[in-house]
Amino acid sequence: MSSTESPDLGEQPCFRLENLPGNSTHLTGKASPQVNNRWDAPEVTANGVQDIENRILRITGYYGYNPGYSSHKREDGSESHAETPVSETSGDGSAYQTCATTVLKVLGGLLVVLCVSSSWVGTTQVVQLTYKSFSCPFFITWFSTNWNILSFPLYYSGHVATTREKQTPIQKFRECSRLFGEEGMSLRVLLKRTAPFSILWTLTNYLYLLALRKLTATDVSALYCCHKAFVFLLSWIVLKDRFMGVRIVAAIMAITGIVMMAYADGFHGDSFMGVAFAVGSASTSALYKVLFKMFLGSANLGEAAHFFSTMGFFNLIFISCVPLILYFTKVEHWGSLSSLPWGYLCGVAGLWLVFNILVNVGVVLTYPILISIGTLLSVPGNAAIDVLKHEVIFSVVRLAATCIICLGFLLLLLPEEWDTVTVRFLTALADKKPEEHGEELTESSIQTRSRSRANGAVLIPMA
Repeated sequence: MSSTESPDLGEQPCFRLENLPGNSTHLTGKASPQVNNRWDAPEVTANGVQDIENRILRITGYYGYNPGYSSHKREDGSESHAETPVSETSGDGSAYQTCATTVLKVLGGLLVVLCVSSSWVGTTQVVQLTYKSFSCPFFITWFSTNWNILSFPLYYSGHVATTREKQTPIQKFRECSRLFGEEGMSLRVLLKRTAPFSILWTLTNYLYLLALRKLTATDVSALYCCHKAFVFLLSWIVLKDRFMGVRIVAAIMAITGIVMMAYADGFHGDSFMGVAFAVGSASTSALYKVLFKMFLGSANLGEAAHFFSTMGFFNLIFISCVPLILYFTKVEHWGSLSSLPWGYLCGVAGLWLVFNILVNVGVVLTYPILISIGTLLSVPGNAAIDVLKHEVIFSVVRLAATCIICLGFLLLLLPEEWDTVTVRFLTALADKKPEEHGEELTESSIQTRSRSRANGAVLIPMA
């Protein structure tokens, strides 16, 4: 093979093909990679002029040719083309893995929802069973709150079982103490940061148990769902959260349900007091959550476990005097310690602890909205048990009030950008329908024209 090279690369070079040894195929069109592989790549000349092979491949239009690339670079390019399906396969695998992760997260969330609802329903029902032989709501509250001390040890056990980098309990405790500030944990911090929340926690549970002495479990659990509306109102006023009209409507619905629940028995008797206790429990719970967000911010799983254990420790040390005072004043008479229904008491405390752990763990493992739905499902769960086991008959007013409160609770679960997302969805849906309708008209017109041409007819456009 010989060629005449031109120093000007922009001009079309002249070349002449001689007989190739061992190959009589005429080079026309695109060169075959098989023929290309049989050539040996000549070295580039000293003056930097392109070699003969590159010239031939450029003239013959070899697919994927780039000037300055030798044969071994093209082979690398062919290998990269061969690896393209592998990358597509890996992309499909990653998409499949993401989809599987989402499905597992949703299934895990549904399982957590059932567990949250079951633990809360079980706590409410076991409390009512405990009242048959032991009607001391503050002692039950104090005894159950003491079990919160187990939160951090349980969290640390999970940390040891699931992580490779182990930390000592003291190191993990100090790490989680950052929730209280840079100075860590001290007696002053314990009294300043833990005391208000521990008091609100005790009031919330105590008022809830007082309401269970007056009302059915269904009514109390439905009224407690109003705490979501109170959280919104307090966050809007205190934390200056975003104003949302739909949440104002939900708050009005919650208040309407409360009034209807109180009106069901004529605003008198034990029913009215039960409604007042349940609403008080929802109010203190909302205040607890808003103050927690205001002073402590958001906490991770370890910090929440640390906080619960600290509240349990504070309850054991500083609030133990209150049950003693109630005992000696005969407000709550226990009798002997051996006569206490320890089985029911441990059942209430254990279910309460499981509920609190599931709420905090569930927020990490799945979507937070599912945890709220689990709390809401306690209302139909308690209603089913009240109807089947206790043979409770609900009036129309109570049923309407319960439905209104639950509907308001669901409205409060809407995200802040729900209106924008809804408008975008409806706009996209409205734009898609005309496009589909236009495509259908185009396809029908094409079919009509083809049939007319087959029949020898001509379509005349109408003005």
